[in-house]
Amino acid sequence: MNYVLSLIVLILDQVSKILVVNYLKDPGEIPIIRNIFHLTYVENRGAAFGVLQHQRWFFIILTVLIVGAIIFYFRKHRKYPRAMMIGLSLIIGGAIGNLIDRVLYGFVIDFFDFRVWPVFNIADSAIVIGQILVAYVILKYDKLDQKEM
Repeated sequence: MNYVLSLIVLILDQVSKILVVNYLKDPGEIPIIRNIFHLTYVENRGAAFGVLQHQRWFFIILTVLIVGAIIFYFRKHRKYPRAMMIGLSLIIGGAIGNLIDRVLYGFVIDFFDFRVWPVFNIADSAIVIGQILVAYVILKYDKLDQKEM
């Protein structure tokens, strides 16, 4: 597993959220491309698309269990395709980034607003890209320890 990639995602996520709190919280919104892309300060107390609002402890416990299981399992199995390891590293970095928000603030700070999609952040993006890579590997390979082609 690439812990460096996880750390990069985590740092980018947390630095971006510090900047958002310091410079975006007060105006609340800054249009970058009017009616297409805005930076919008949102306090998300749920999960993706705002589901399961106010379930802070559920998300904290679930995140710790999932990240712990991924780290434990994949420390034992290091021969997986590169795309799988990158995907899992992205998921871990993103999950920890959102976990820090939930622990510190009780909500996740979101700010990328494309108007046709729920507002999200860097951690969310890393998690989604990571899930796509993991799904790709699962669909492509017969066995996960198979060499990449």
